[in-house]
Amino acid sequence: MSLKSKILWADDEIDLLKPHILFLQQKGYEITTVNSGVDAIEEVESQNFDVIFLDEMMPGMTGLETLQQIKQIKPQIPVVMITKSEEEHIMNDAIGGKIADYLIKPLNPNQILLSVKKLLENKQLIDQKTNKNYQQEFMNLSSAFAEAQDHNDWVTIYKRLTYWEMQLDATENKSMLEILESQKIEANASFARFIKGNYLDWLDEKNPDKPLLSHQLLRKKVFPLLQSKKPVFLIVIDNLRLDQWESIEHFITPYFNIQDKDAYYSILPTTTAFARNALFSGMMPMEMANNYPEFWENEDTEDGKNNFEEEWVRINMEKNRIPFKFSYHKIIQTSQGKAVLDQFHTFAQNELNILVYNFVDMVSHARTDMKMIRELAPDESAYRSLTSSWFEHSSLFELLKKIQSSGYEVIITTDHGTKRVNKPYRIIGDKNVTTNLRYKQGKNLNFEPGKVFEIKKPEDAKLPKLNVSSSYVFAVEDSFFVYPNNYNHYVNFYKDTFQHGGVSLEEMIIPLIHLSPK
Repeated sequence: MSLKSKILWADDEIDLLKPHILFLQQKGYEITTVNSGVDAIEEVESQNFDVIFLDEMMPGMTGLETLQQIKQIKPQIPVVMITKSEEEHIMNDAIGGKIADYLIKPLNPNQILLSVKKLLENKQLIDQKTNKNYQQEFMNLSSAFAEAQDHNDWVTIYKRLTYWEMQLDATENKSMLEILESQKIEANASFARFIKGNYLDWLDEKNPDKPLLSHQLLRKKVFPLLQSKKPVFLIVIDNLRLDQWESIEHFITPYFNIQDKDAYYSILPTTTAFARNALFSGMMPMEMANNYPEFWENEDTEDGKNNFEEEWVRINMEKNRIPFKFSYHKIIQTSQGKAVLDQFHTFAQNELNILVYNFVDMVSHARTDMKMIRELAPDESAYRSLTSSWFEHSSLFELLKKIQSSGYEVIITTDHGTKRVNKPYRIIGDKNVTTNLRYKQGKNLNFEPGKVFEIKKPEDAKLPKLNVSSSYVFAVEDSFFVYPNNYNHYVNFYKDTFQHGGVSLEEMIIPLIHLSPK
């Protein structure tokens, strides 16, 4: 320690604690001692301390009374309550008074040192250990990219990368996080090669070695739960990535047990029009377009691409002979979320209740269009923080609490993730080519071959086509498509924005969480 940490120790028998005080002084701490709560308060008012040790059983002003006044003067100072009593009500009062630690006499020197280190050096020690552990894991991860054989391997890899991203993001020194970012780029390059070599094979219904895909999710993961005779809730948070789920999970676990924490693969393109419609309909886009043209909006229309989600669910349930009632709600505005809460009692009438929350998707679009939102969420860490802050104060969180108290099960998932893009990729097409930055559909697409995933025959990917010569091209890694005209303007506008539609771990491997109430 370059500067000595200052400890205030208040105890009416402070002379008996001299061995402990000497021990801490030898460890480099500066100790101020007082004999009463009144004296402790005076010291707190006159100087700064890093930790306060407070005896609970002092004559005059008790430790708990002293604690209350200290918290009013300098609430940020951690206070360690020390007592001879093991009575539960004293512990409860101390914890309620926001103590940092609780020690019971007789004291052990190492017990005291551990408490001080936990309070003063905890973050530093955790940071050191986290960085060291990641350094050891670095080579293992790089080997895993090269050795990945199937879709399960890539789910495991992405989960490991996300874990380390969250761990390193919590550290003070972000140098290791920069290394992880470069490792994520390496992982996405390998993942893109894997998708190019395997995606079309996954669409063969007879292929036993394929992951769960968007159009199979309801049939395989949701409909079987409806046999329980209790309402089931399917909550789709548009654009929710795995790291964003990790950032809100701690809010949910006090209320629910996580029965299953899995992931599934979004179909391509990783957009609402394709992936979410497939999720609800149980069909691939080509089948939707061919068999239900009244509900399918082609790329060349100006209409919204997800206006018929309730109809798609109904078709899916009828095809699978699911004879249950369901409700569908899309929450875009605060008033809609409040309305859902107000009518919660009606959900008991349905075996399945589907709710789509669009906040995260709206943030990603707003971040592209509005400078202020880009300032609020300049990187992945801030993007997670914004998601976490929204969720904590959202009507969705209130809804989950109501669901838990009613004893119902929940599936939380999304339709696709989103990728922060940085590398412009030139492409040329006519005026009818789709505007999405991560994939293009159209005829006579002209681009430099290489780091893209091209599907020349849309029917191979079970995708509709606007005309005979239509093809699909997907951006991979962190690239985004830009037309040559007005090139620099669009590069500057879209660089470092969150987009979806293409091929990346973040867009394709998405959380699938099954919750049961505690």
